Amino acid sequence: MAKSGVVLACAFIAVACSRSTLSTSAAGAPSAVTQWWRDGVCYEVFVRSFADADGDGVGDLRGLISHLDYINDGNPRTTSDLGANCVWLMPIAKSASYHGYDVTDYYHVDPRYGTDEDFRELVRAAHRRGIRIIVDFVPNHSSSENPWFQSALKDPASPYRSWYRWSAVNPNQPGPWGQVAWHKSPVRDEYYYGVFWHGMPDLNYGTPAVVQEMKKVTSYWLKEMGVDGFRFDAIPYLVEEGDQLKHTRGTHEVLHVLGDAIRREAPGSFTIGEMGDGSIDILASYYPDQLDSYFAFDVAAGTIEAAATGDATPFYQSLTETNRKLPAGRWSPFLTNHDQPRTMSVLGDMSKARVAASAMLMLPGMAFVYYGEEIGMIGPKPDEQIRTPMQWSSAARAGFTTGTPWSAPQRDWVSKNVAAQDKDPSSLLNHYRALIHLRNEHPALRAGDLQTGSTTNRAAFAIIRRSPEETVLIALNFGDRLIDSLTVVFPAGPPQRPFRLEQLYSDPSQGCSVVEIYAGGALITLGHLAPHGLCTFRVVSR
Repeated sequence: MAKSGVVLACAFIAVACSRSTLSTSAAGAPSAVTQWWRDGVCYEVFVRSFADADGDGVGDLRGLISHLDYINDGNPRTTSDLGANCVWLMPIAKSASYHGYDVTDYYHVDPRYGTDEDFRELVRAAHRRGIRIIVDFVPNHSSSENPWFQSALKDPASPYRSWYRWSAVNPNQPGPWGQVAWHKSPVRDEYYYGVFWHGMPDLNYGTPAVVQEMKKVTSYWLKEMGVDGFRFDAIPYLVEEGDQLKHTRGTHEVLHVLGDAIRREAPGSFTIGEMGDGSIDILASYYPDQLDSYFAFDVAAGTIEAAATGDATPFYQSLTETNRKLPAGRWSPFLTNHDQPRTMSVLGDMSKARVAASAMLMLPGMAFVYYGEEIGMIGPKPDEQIRTPMQWSSAARAGFTTGTPWSAPQRDWVSKNVAAQDKDPSSLLNHYRALIHLRNEHPALRAGDLQTGSTTNRAAFAIIRRSPEETVLIALNFGDRLIDSLTVVFPAGPPQRPFRLEQLYSDPSQGCSVVEIYAGGALITLGHLAPHGLCTFRVVSR
């Protein structure tokens, strides 16, 4: 064994490295290998803040259309685009607020963003480039200004009365995190249930008509508007059962019904749920036959913590548990989203943001990138500051609009923007581009199984991604010091044949090198692992 270098005990070449498969025995369970959403990258867009085409200061669908080539230009041979094959749009239906999560009309685009035909043109333009469009679906609650609620509020005999939960007296029942959840009616002496806010009354899924209406909404967006799927908002709170206000059996039943209806309506569609309130064991209870996938909040938190501290342990622990307990390819990695302080605001360092991106984009499942994350946009709480305009250039108003923007861009927009990073080969933007295109080019990185390794250095981590076509070794250094001696163990049995390593990608470009392979492949020595570095190698049989 070499006295220096990165040393890996490589049991990963053996066929014994198991490949997880999805059971298709459960009614409505998605196909194991035919779904486009089992790999790739989805780019989350807040339309209001992405690009303004008409100069009114509010981002719109036409602005997004004009920037689709930035996300994916449709040519796999070019590398100047991000290479994402999916776009998730935060709520675009008619709403009473800036954020859109209080829907007043589930069947039409918010006129501030454009027309229904503008949306259909967006879908057509995206599909020409190989981009799928999924939209935010808000099934837990409507707006208090929605005509359904207004009718129920004003008329106890309204057919919509049972679509919401009412009480003649104040139940004094706090919400799931101790908040006020029962709100006084402005019309009469009664109360209604709204888990998030009095302006968002919860829908009552104990009423069959509500379930039917939500099925009708999803069918409309699939068939009439052409979407490819839905991100389900706030799913733990759909159904309350007595004192249990989240993760109820009724919630699982509703998700099964809606998920199954969507799969029947559009077998190639994708549903992903926001379930960040609970343990991995609780998240596992939302499988196998409810939604197709869920966001991996634990892995995201572990990735950010590892990048912030230089200690790979939280990444290793969260990833190992998630990989063991959840179906392969049916959980989605990400770093942060529109509800959390932006990655750069948490990490405050470009090198740390870089290694966080490296870790996240090497994982299986449909990865999600929040708009602006790829250039290191900042954004702390409150939420409005997390959703500020995209920073396209150093021109006036960050190149977002020719008018007065609905929100000021972040203070660093003059120096941190797409144009500034576009031609810098070492920029964070070009790092994201390189990693996403690397994923797109290699089956093991797109959809291969995952095996984690245990290491002797807390700063380092190694994983194996393996598909029928290839096996890829990935090593990461979350720390800020060069690692020159490291052992990694993959518990998968002895190797069955000699092999060699071909380097695929390294960040920095000279961040690692192969020194020697021992005993027919049992041990590998890498020359070094650079600070905040990523090394990827294809395993090739001799």
